[in-house]
Amino acid sequence: MELESGSTNRQSRLKLYKSTLILAYQSFGVVYGDLSTSPIYVYTSTFSGRLRLHEDDDEILGVLSLVFWTLTLIPLCKYIVFVLGADDNGEGGTFALYSLLCRRAKLGLLRPSHSTDDDISSQDSCLLIKETRASSLLKEFFDKHHSSRVVLLLIVILGTSMVIADGILTPSMSVLSAVYGIKTKAGSLHDSYAVLITCLILVGLFALQHIGTHRVGFLFAPIILLWLLSISGVGIYNIIQWNPRVVSALSPYYVYKLFKLTGKDGWTSLGGIVLCITGAEAMFADLGHFSQLSIRIAFTAIIYPSLILAYMGEAAYLSKHKEDLQRSFYRAIPEVVFWPVFIIATLATVVASQAVISATFSIISQCWALKCFPRVKIIHTSNQMHGQIYIPEVNWMLMVFCLLVVIGFRDTDMIANAYGLTVIIVMFVTTCLMFLVIVMVWKRNILAAFIFVTVFGFVELLYLSSCLAKVAKGGWIPLIFSLIVLSVMYIWHYGTLQKQSFESHNRTSLDMLLSLGPNVGLNRVRGIGLIYTNVLSGIPPMFSHFVTNFPAFHQVLIFVTFQFLTTPRVSANQRFIVSRIGPAEFRLYRCIVRFGYKDARKESYAFETDLIETVREFLQHESDDGDARDSVSAMPVNQPESDCLRDEVSMRVENCSGVGLTRYKRVRFRGVDNSKELDDLEDAREAGLAYMMGNTCVLARETSSFVKKFAINIVYGFLRRNCRRPSTALGVPHTSLIEVGMAYRV
Repeated sequence: MELESGSTNRQSRLKLYKSTLILAYQSFGVVYGDLSTSPIYVYTSTFSGRLRLHEDDDEILGVLSLVFWTLTLIPLCKYIVFVLGADDNGEGGTFALYSLLCRRAKLGLLRPSHSTDDDISSQDSCLLIKETRASSLLKEFFDKHHSSRVVLLLIVILGTSMVIADGILTPSMSVLSAVYGIKTKAGSLHDSYAVLITCLILVGLFALQHIGTHRVGFLFAPIILLWLLSISGVGIYNIIQWNPRVVSALSPYYVYKLFKLTGKDGWTSLGGIVLCITGAEAMFADLGHFSQLSIRIAFTAIIYPSLILAYMGEAAYLSKHKEDLQRSFYRAIPEVVFWPVFIIATLATVVASQAVISATFSIISQCWALKCFPRVKIIHTSNQMHGQIYIPEVNWMLMVFCLLVVIGFRDTDMIANAYGLTVIIVMFVTTCLMFLVIVMVWKRNILAAFIFVTVFGFVELLYLSSCLAKVAKGGWIPLIFSLIVLSVMYIWHYGTLQKQSFESHNRTSLDMLLSLGPNVGLNRVRGIGLIYTNVLSGIPPMFSHFVTNFPAFHQVLIFVTFQFLTTPRVSANQRFIVSRIGPAEFRLYRCIVRFGYKDARKESYAFETDLIETVREFLQHESDDGDARDSVSAMPVNQPESDCLRDEVSMRVENCSGVGLTRYKRVRFRGVDNSKELDDLEDAREAGLAYMMGNTCVLARETSSFVKKFAINIVYGFLRRNCRRPSTALGVPHTSLIEVGMAYRV
């Protein structure tokens, strides 16, 4: 038995090692494309300003030392050691940190109203972690000052908008820098031709997005590995050939010496040096597709040493060829391997651009799920990987903006200034959120959080100050773009919340609806009616408005509410919460359909089939277990049983209780025979389905302020009219759709 147990354990360990190494291999093409291609433009951007006046060996070695310690502190120490551990059930990124704070520390504004259960996806959410004094004080502060929650959301949206801006600047900067390398061998080539080639590559790149990254993904990792092998090999050659003494630049003394010799010019050069860590945030943002261990292995074993060798080799070459500072990367490549490396560099920049574009699609999908972005068309390009998506509207807008940046600036120095500012703002937002996670989620000593923020925040603020000094020289691009995106996201979220608040406060009770029956002569027609609503209890005002003017509805009614939670994914067995509204003879049901912000939504037909099947299982379960021995309903005890909630029962089973979680009480089903009800459901199903949803116009009250009128009437109204209609987004057949028009004054 012991031999068999040992053999099984050994096989499981080997399987784990194999899967981890495979994930590490795949991460090269998805995670590290941007970070790996940064040597193409770091030295060129750094010496493009006033630092070009300082061309001694000490300045070159000082820049190398800064690059080395920046790579060591930010990607290696901050992300690999600390930030990767702050995952949200395996997911990473800005929204993952915010999701943790929403659920575990209750700091968010994105929690669904009247949420039945927002902490369903993680087993450890049931564990009680002792509050510290610091976490209690911070929580009390956020509870007392609602505006602090708004500020926190705005910071998260700022970081998100900068990531979207990165989706424009990375392809522009990477591809243009690679193509400009051809001028090393063809100096007479006009810049317009390089710009034209770049535009053609970008158009081709965005035109191929619809086929999905999974079709060409197998090429990505080999390209990046070949690229890393090339730059590390060239780096070793240059170190040996030109200046082995560059190894001494690993000492931080050269950083001190650089600033002593260059002063303010050295500080302004930080905007170029920060480009060496572009793409470091992707290690955390793309965590959901890999594992912490695989990303750590790939970076520490391959990426980090390869980049250090590449930068050291380029510095060694520059120390003997100071006249080549403006084209240092391509000049440092030996003649015999120039064209192969140039081709690999161009392919690597395309891979880097692809990874950032895919990440932009992913984060916009998350924003849409959390009601922070207008409805867009989301196409899942892979049946195996739900994270691989394509958003046509966003794709073509990114392409247009990329072309405008390339054609409008033509200068990699100005694009680099914008690029650096984008990167460092995203990283600083992550640092700020990590402070709250360390104190309020991990419940660590506040001193540890202060040390984390002091060390990494100081370095990032130093770079941020240098990048802000270059706002007039291209840094304004991400600021203007992110301001527009931030405004759109926040106004959309605000308008959506105002709409849901109106519906929640104006819902009607079942008794009030039924009291209309004798007066208006309510009739029931064959079929199933799916009423899409945001109201989680009671009757939505849209349906009451419809019945008042057209007193008839289907023999079976199901009120469907989509609930997007601040958790990455919801398991299939927790997807639906089915409950009954009123007595059995009414044939009224409510179904809450829950999704995580990274869940894939099914096609309309498959969803309807699952929904009706779940209702049927609910009725069978209620009939078979009428004594309620195994049935428990989910009804919050801290919520009064109003007319809207009375007589509702659910088949959800709760086994988790603790601080910060909703407590549930047991409600016994009535022991009734549901065979007639099941027959009616099948009969209605055969008769067909009809869909009803509101076509609402949200307007600010006459007494509202000018700012609110502008945000709701102008901006939100424009976005609502020009985004995808709810029926189109849900795939509802037009011939079976009933839309009820209403005007909401909020």
